[in-house]
Amino acid sequence: MTDGRDAPVTAGAHRDFIRAIIAEDVRAGRHGGRVVTRFPPEPNGFLHIGHAASINLNFSIAQEFPNARCHLRFDDTNPETEDIRYVEAAIEDIRWLGFDWGEHLYFASDYFEQMYGYAEELILKGLAYVDSSSEEEIRESRGTVTEPGRPTPYRDRSVKENLELFRRMRAGEFPDGAHVLRGKIDLASPNMLMRDPIFYRIRHSPHYRHGNRWCIYPLYDFAHPIEDALECVTHSICTLEFENNRELYDWIVENTSVPCRPRQYEFARRNVDYTITSKRKLLQLVREGHVAGWDDPRMPTIAGMRRRGVTPEALRAFADMIGIGKAESRADIGKLEYAIRADLNHRAPRVLCVLRPLKVVITNYPEGQVETFDAPYWPHDVPKEGSRPVPFSRELYIERDDFMENPPRGFHRLAPGREVRLRYAYIIRCDEVVKDASGEIVELRCSYDPESRGGATPDGRKVKGTIHWVSAAHALPCEVRLYDRLFTVPEPDADEDVDFLTYLNPESLVVIPDALIEPSVAGDPPGARYQFERLGYFFEDPVDSRRDRRVYNRTVTLRDGWAKTAERETEARREQKTSPRVEGRAAAPKATPEPRVTRAGDEGAEIVAAEIAVEVAIDAAADARAAAERRKSAAATPPATGDVQGAAGDVAPLVDEVLAEFPDRVAAYRAGRTGLADFFVGQVIRRAGGKADPALVKRVVQERLG
Repeated sequence: MTDGRDAPVTAGAHRDFIRAIIAEDVRAGRHGGRVVTRFPPEPNGFLHIGHAASINLNFSIAQEFPNARCHLRFDDTNPETEDIRYVEAAIEDIRWLGFDWGEHLYFASDYFEQMYGYAEELILKGLAYVDSSSEEEIRESRGTVTEPGRPTPYRDRSVKENLELFRRMRAGEFPDGAHVLRGKIDLASPNMLMRDPIFYRIRHSPHYRHGNRWCIYPLYDFAHPIEDALECVTHSICTLEFENNRELYDWIVENTSVPCRPRQYEFARRNVDYTITSKRKLLQLVREGHVAGWDDPRMPTIAGMRRRGVTPEALRAFADMIGIGKAESRADIGKLEYAIRADLNHRAPRVLCVLRPLKVVITNYPEGQVETFDAPYWPHDVPKEGSRPVPFSRELYIERDDFMENPPRGFHRLAPGREVRLRYAYIIRCDEVVKDASGEIVELRCSYDPESRGGATPDGRKVKGTIHWVSAAHALPCEVRLYDRLFTVPEPDADEDVDFLTYLNPESLVVIPDALIEPSVAGDPPGARYQFERLGYFFEDPVDSRRDRRVYNRTVTLRDGWAKTAERETEARREQKTSPRVEGRAAAPKATPEPRVTRAGDEGAEIVAAEIAVEVAIDAAADARAAAERRKSAAATPPATGDVQGAAGDVAPLVDEVLAEFPDRVAAYRAGRTGLADFFVGQVIRRAGGKADPALVKRVVQERLG
């Protein structure tokens, strides 16, 4: 007989199998129709991106179902590693993500007295005993995966002796390691965890909340089910690594007089490429100075991502995008970066900032004259209004990388004798290059075309390059920190024989102390976000920035440069595989595995669908709370299946609507730009709320377009 936790779940109206299980429990009236989840972090480090997915899952479920709530509980049963500052940081992180637990904030340490009572109950039932064996002896007595365990000399102690020893352990009469309390279960169990697991150990360490009140502490596998039962949690959701622990979880619940019977459910962890989430290794990075702290913007911690400029909406959208499942997998970091870009594109106004300034003197521009250009804050695809005045004068600064004295073919920026557009301003031509005694370029002397205001070319000449700039007299000094991925490989801790520090990216932080930014930012409040045109999205550092010396952290680039490199490598491998073999020539070496990097938007309808799902999640963030309240007040009947549109007739009206709205693009498609099919697919999926089958939509689009 099964309780449904391992049964296959049919995908229907619910986003994942966990929600489908909960919906069925609500429909069947299990747990009295209640839904209680919990997020139980151990306060031994800062929360990271993996925790963000679990937070999003547990708290979102509490918002989506009627009579539901989510508890925040700190699993503080290990006094040697826990600290109040980790508790405070976690509370800040979860609130920043947009979730609240109301009055349901708990600490496992507040249940120590009840846990002790349940331990004595097991002793009195003959289901637990005090073992005085050494740690090594206990480990050896458990046997192996092919051999059963064997009893230690202390397994058959009497109930009276066990109870007396356990009480003396609590009284502090024994040193660390002298005794442990073990469950008396099954030494022949195929599940090694059931071979008399340890429930309590002696630790003469002060607890950060209770001082020296306790010197024995329960282990996680004993404490956790009791905590859930005392809080009457209904659905104890954890990651797949605890699947084997479930049998012990159920055993403890069934053999103690706890007031409720919670159930444990597991979902697969989604490890993110180019990151690590081991708290031990993250702590090592902090302690050894490889990063500046837990909130270093390169860290995968929620605090680090917040300081980098990532928004809670982007993190929640990413969590929804990767979803949850039953099989371990890795999440492409490109999807996280896409979610960040999609969100910031709607909230970060554009400004001009020059990172590595090169002086430009416009020789035919009047000295002392200043004019302003009205520059839009928002790109054309963002439905927002607003602009800022950008001053222009005789002396400017451009990016040093935007000039080359001897440019290669395909370089369309500034060079001697060449023209380039200055963003929003004029077309200029480089007439002279000024160098110092060492040969370093210190200044460019250029001339401008007065008829080209706004970049116009009345005579019809072609100017391919457009670069950004700032006025020398008006720009504000700032420091820019270019953050990149902390590691150079997707799985830095995959090989236990190789130190993960080997893969630290030496270019994960590049500090540019003498950048210049346009003056429109002067009146902005601290912590502003911007898109530096042509450079990326940036966030004013909340710790180090000052009004007289602003510091900006790069949140994400405008495009995935890592994916471009991977794409070139992939294309080279394809050519290598398809090129004819020359007789007598040795076979080409086998290609290395293709990097797990995806450039958002270039992988066809399925990726378009995923990206649209992110945008749908972001667009819905503003009214999510109201929608959640409406759902909670609605009846508990599960929605009907068939939410995902799965027939051509379902999506055809949406396809027709999209094609009618974009006649120019329809004409372009029929003229040969067949890549626009994915654009139409994305528009249809957006109108379907992200729930249409992308392959089906693409087929209907292609049929309609002939």
